This record gives sequence, structure tokens and C-alpha cells, in this order.
Amino acid sequence: MPETPGIAVVALVLGAAAQLNEAIHAGVRDRGFTDVRPAHGFAFARISAGDATTADVAEHLGITKQAASQLIEQLVQRGYVERVADPRDGRARVLRLTDRGWACTGAAEEAADDAIGHWRRQLTPTAFEALRAGLATVVRPGQQLRPAW
Repeated sequence: MPETPGIAVVALVLGAAAQLNEAIHAGVRDRGFTDVRPAHGFAFARISAGDATTADVAEHLGITKQAASQLIEQLVQRGYVERVADPRDGRARVLRLTDRGWACTGAAEEAADDAIGHWRRQLTPTAFEALRAGLATVVRPGQQLRPAW
């Protein structure tokens, strides 16, 4: 069966996403954060937004609360996340990135900039702007980013 133009675009977009994910993970690892996986970065994104509970992280990642609890426990043990009392409810705990967590997040942002810089060098300025504008048109604002389990 011949590939349709729509499937070709899907393959390219998914390939670009995979390429970015791999480049960011490699960049984070190269910057000394060798004990995190790409899924941790998606958890960091939700935690860094503030007022995140384990349930919030589970919902954000599209996983069970038990799986989120295990992932968060790994991040706590590795020094990236801490649990603190929720100022609105003393019985609840919210998650907060530690200095190490923020440093890892910064490393991921630098790695993402490097990856996009590679694309900029491959494309003309006009082609890069067309790519950015096209994606900005078709991707919903505030689109939730989560790992493709």
C-alpha cells in the first residue's frame, strides 16, 4: 500500500519529536544528570508549575497514582524533588523541585536550545520561520506534553 501524504507528515512530525526527545535526553546526560530518564522531565514540567501533588503528576503523565508515586519516590531519593506540607491543607503534601531539580531542568532547556540550533543551521532562516509558524498554527496552545508510553 503506498504511503499517503498525510501519513508521511505524521511520520515526519513523530520523527521530529523523537529526535528532540533523544537530543534533550543526551544533552541532559552530557551535562552530568545521568540518573534521569525522559519521563522524569515530563514530571519536572508539572512539578515546576507549582502546587503539584502525586495525583496531579499522575494525571499529567497519564499514569496511575501508584506509578506516579514510584516515579516521584525515585526523584526524591535522587535529590531532584522534595515533598513539603501544603500550606492550604496541612494533611496534604505538595512536590517541589530542589536546587538539583532546577539545575536539571536548566540543563534540559539548554539541550533543547542546542537541538533547535541544529535545525536552524540546517534550514534557511525563512524555512525555519515557516516551520515555527506552521507548527504554531496547528499545535493547540497549552498542549499538554507527556511521554509516549
